[in-house]
Amino acid sequence: MHEYWMKKAIDQASLSGEDVPVGAVLVKDGRLIASAYNCRERDNMPFAHAEILAMNQASRELGNRRLNGCTLYVTLEPCPMCAGAMMMACLDACVFGAFDKDYGCCGSLYALPLDERFSHRVKLIGGVLEHEAKEQLIAFFNTRREGR
Repeated sequence: MHEYWMKKAIDQASLSGEDVPVGAVLVKDGRLIASAYNCRERDNMPFAHAEILAMNQASRELGNRRLNGCTLYVTLEPCPMCAGAMMMACLDACVFGAFDKDYGCCGSLYALPLDERFSHRVKLIGGVLEHEAKEQLIAFFNTRREGR
């Protein structure tokens, strides 16, 4: 089940264009509610991360800022901003592909959504289709380096 939705997130990441290829899909009761990809460069917006865009879209779709019962699938481990937003949105779970040793706050550097000092915690599952998600990122950065 997790692999199916992660493949959908990987498909979203492939649409990122000049942005770092990160894709996200948000699922509730086995149904796709929202999908997004990084648009920071395209939209010149520092907060246009795939996770944030997918959660915003899901909130509009569901008519509620609280995303209880929802799972976010994202190709790269969420950063501190996105991890905090997941908690504020009251997500049930986040499933991610590649770990992010530089900014990851769902296990790599810190596990923000599991910190018991907060009133809401988000279940975390990392490494789902990790190889595929990581390869997409490596290919993107290799292409950028070649273009310099």
